[in-house]
Amino acid sequence: MFLSELGPAWHAARVEPDMAHWDAASAGRSSNAVIETLSAHLWEESKRGSYVAMEEAAQQLATGARELAALIGHQADELVWRDTGRAALRGLLGVANLPIASTVWVAKNEFGPNLVEFERREFAVHTLPATDVSGRVDTDALENMLQFEQPEFIHLCHIGSASGVVQPVAEIVEIAHAADVAVVVDMAQSVGHVATDTGADIVYGTSRKWLTGPRGVGFAAVRPDSRLRIDVADMEAGATAGFIAGRLGLGAAVAELNQIGPQTVYDELAAIGRATRERLDGVASWEVLEPIDEPSALVTLAPPPGFEAQDVVAAAHRLREAGLLVTPAIAERSPLMLDNSVLRLSPHLDATREDLDRLAGELRTMGY
Repeated sequence: MFLSELGPAWHAARVEPDMAHWDAASAGRSSNAVIETLSAHLWEESKRGSYVAMEEAAQQLATGARELAALIGHQADELVWRDTGRAALRGLLGVANLPIASTVWVAKNEFGPNLVEFERREFAVHTLPATDVSGRVDTDALENMLQFEQPEFIHLCHIGSASGVVQPVAEIVEIAHAADVAVVVDMAQSVGHVATDTGADIVYGTSRKWLTGPRGVGFAAVRPDSRLRIDVADMEAGATAGFIAGRLGLGAAVAELNQIGPQTVYDELAAIGRATRERLDGVASWEVLEPIDEPSALVTLAPPPGFEAQDVVAAAHRLREAGLLVTPAIAERSPLMLDNSVLRLSPHLDATREDLDRLAGELRTMGY
């Protein structure tokens, strides 16, 4: 039995998997239509030449860009393409006219590799206060802090790589803009997963996760009035046309999302996340780290007492051998919040009750 009413159609639109994919946070399963769009363009490139094929796909590319931009609250002419979300961040930081030793404020769920990018540029990174152990930003404390100090920008992971908590980005943006502070948002784990029209100055993300588009397509969107004073033309100067077949595949994935209705998908994913947390919390001393009703389908389980990082990795491997694909999220993914690895589950719309029960059964053999 599927956990979502959308599950049967979503599942039928894809090849039958060899295992249960509870790993959309790494890479969602593309539909047959997305794969066919991708491969059809590659055949056209081979037959007609890459640039001719690109020119003939111009209208399709424009439609895909327009629909993606609308999904994230931007205009199509604000988009710039990169091959990954991290490459998009590097591109942004490369053209930003920031002073030496700039200060950036981040939430506790900040992605470890993003911190590396900031440290490489010798930014002073300050962690925003949280309301509780979940790492959710305390917006009252933020508003108070901004009365006395302003960073060059605030950087937020809308949803982290190792936490299903959804940061209150729209509220943070409103507070930051009142203090004339820019907000940059990493949407890698949120686009296609939760509502992403936040009003932020700059956002960036990737095709391959919850949108279930192809790998190799990343994007950034820069508002013309960005408080970081980044011009999208500066970003484009360092970009290429990109992976055209991948962009067409992404456009097909966004079109599928729009056909269902984005908010309908978000609500169903939230319900799947809630059902997963309710079923697994406390099983054999594995502990769900998000609030049970957190509106996301990314679920993290802290291991039983005494488990080391390698034990979590071993648990993920055993689950894979049992036909359940999940991720062992090492502490380096979220170093401001984690001191040990966690088990990350990220089911999409075709998650089933049977697979959830199998997960619970397997976890009982790997806990206390």
